Amino acid sequence: MGPLKGLKVVEFAGIGPGPFAATMLADMGAEVVRIDRKGGVTPGIPIPPETNLLARGRRSVGLDLKNPQGIEAALRLIDQADALIEGFRPGVMERLSLGPDDCLARNPTLVYGRMTGWGQDGPLAKAAGHDINYISLTGVLAAVGKTETGPIPPLNLVGDFGGGGMLLSFGLLAALWEAQRSGKGQVVDAAMTDGSAMLMAAFFGRFNAGAWSLEREDNLLDGAAPFYNTYECADGKWISIGALEPQFYDPLIKALGLTEDELGDRWDKSLWPRQQQIFTALFLQKSRQDWCSLMEPYDVCFTPILDMGEAPDHPHNTARGTYVTHDGVQQPAPAPRFSRTQAELGRNASAPGTDTHQTLSDWGFSKEELEGLCEEGVIHE
Repeated sequence: MGPLKGLKVVEFAGIGPGPFAATMLADMGAEVVRIDRKGGVTPGIPIPPETNLLARGRRSVGLDLKNPQGIEAALRLIDQADALIEGFRPGVMERLSLGPDDCLARNPTLVYGRMTGWGQDGPLAKAAGHDINYISLTGVLAAVGKTETGPIPPLNLVGDFGGGGMLLSFGLLAALWEAQRSGKGQVVDAAMTDGSAMLMAAFFGRFNAGAWSLEREDNLLDGAAPFYNTYECADGKWISIGALEPQFYDPLIKALGLTEDELGDRWDKSLWPRQQQIFTALFLQKSRQDWCSLMEPYDVCFTPILDMGEAPDHPHNTARGTYVTHDGVQQPAPAPRFSRTQAELGRNASAPGTDTHQTLSDWGFSKEELEGLCEEGVIHE
């Protein structure tokens, strides 16, 4: 099932954005085979394999990539693939004889996806880094946080997943579309710095127009505006308000028992601190559930702020099946949705190397070859 059914992808195991890109493709029906290091574990924070949602929907082959036979086995898989995903530092795949030149020489239509933080070139290309470093260099982190506390890391959503994995999956599909017409593969260089910068496009546009301040909590969308903010309730839980437009703001202040004369012009930034104080005091008077009961009948862009334990049970998420329990593991459902080729979750993640023999057999390795590779210690399961 899924719109990418029939697409074959080889993924070299890594952490963060590369696996996320592979998960997105697998969710959409692509057949993704993950190559894991022989005898090792997938890098990252150790968790039970079945709860590793960045490895769902695909099989794992354990290969010794320090052994020439392991390299040849990997190349035989790549020969049959439409796309490849790797997330090593620049030069690592080349040293393994698995770089783009090696692979495209054998499979000229291959789309070779490279996921890095800094990109394949530039002064920092071979430097170490994590999401927090990539979004620091692209203007993202400086814009997120509080005046008093300084920049606050927005999890690793911007660099790793939005500016990384999603960017790579988009790039792979764009290159695959082109390859159908040209008959030629190519390299997709997806850098988290590039992707993070792209995600800031709207804000750079406003900054260039003189409509965005470089100060934190001084702009419409960064916690300065009282009508686009979060508020604590009497029970210590929180709610969010996004009443930007007048058709949402007017019923908001009505529901709160306030008037425009009381609050003053909402576009006068000098009044925002006082307006914020008024809203803060009001929302502290009732519990989050009381505010939900009071505000939800109004169309004011109001929502409770739910944690990961609460979000799957919200009626809207339940009705849409935004979260599903699959083989005993609760997880986000594949997205987006399609009217005709709806994606379905495949298997939950398995331990590295779990599917080595069956996968290699399905991809054309004979029983005798598998026995030989096993005897030589090239593969593991």
